Amino acid sequence: MKVLIPLFLLAQLLLTAKTAVAQDRNFHIYLCLGQSNMEGNAKIEPQDTIGVDRRFQVMEAVNCPDLGRTMGHWYTAVPPLCRCRTGLTPADYFGRELVANLPEKVRVGVINVAVGGCKIELFDKDHYEAYTENVPGWMKNFLKEYDGNPYARLVEMAKLAQKDGVIKGILLHQGESNTGDTLWTKKVKVVYDNLMHDLNLKPKKVPLLAGETVNADQGGICASMNKIIATLPQSIKNAHVISSAGCTDAADNLHFNAAGYRELGKRYAAKMLDLMGYKDQKTE
Repeated sequence: MKVLIPLFLLAQLLLTAKTAVAQDRNFHIYLCLGQSNMEGNAKIEPQDTIGVDRRFQVMEAVNCPDLGRTMGHWYTAVPPLCRCRTGLTPADYFGRELVANLPEKVRVGVINVAVGGCKIELFDKDHYEAYTENVPGWMKNFLKEYDGNPYARLVEMAKLAQKDGVIKGILLHQGESNTGDTLWTKKVKVVYDNLMHDLNLKPKKVPLLAGETVNADQGGICASMNKIIATLPQSIKNAHVISSAGCTDAADNLHFNAAGYRELGKRYAAKMLDLMGYKDQKTE
């Protein structure tokens, strides 16, 4: 017995060490959520599908057999990054810009769960069912791909991702469907706080980056919402607003065009690089 006990303890120590190294601290993971501008509304252009660094990866949040992707697995982040037939999203050039400016040993992964047209209430885990009862049929079809609960799917994928790397931040682009809602910041805080709790994250270490809607300088029809978005840091201390000024948009003045998504994504990245203490070399 005197021999068995030390061997048992040694086995436990080896198992603990193996578990500890299974999580790569240099694999930075970002959760992306919101409505259509995070989902990706612009057509993916040829330039967006080439030259994607393998250090930038996406965890597929739905099954996409036509793309050869299975839910819960990592792939090189060639768009689409949300669901199987969505378009270009800010997450695309967010990740590309990060890997271009971070040390080569660092990899970046994104998980994008977004639903066009939704209110922030969709991501409130305690009240989403009441909200989804009255959404349009086309939105219900989107929701089916997340088994009716996008928040739960995001958390499910995030927990899988935490076995591989470390969640470093959350990207939000939502607000168009809540335009004029003065309670929006409090509702976002509920979602953020739930993510912190459900994923055992520390708010001081996990910033929330929230993008503005299409700016007034582009004729954005929801631009008034940006005044409310600007107050988000008053509700969430580690929240940062990403300006959409000058980011070009589509003819509907609601969605960004491809060039606008590229620029907005780079701005998300520039803020994250700044928060991590890195300087975006391309903005020098």
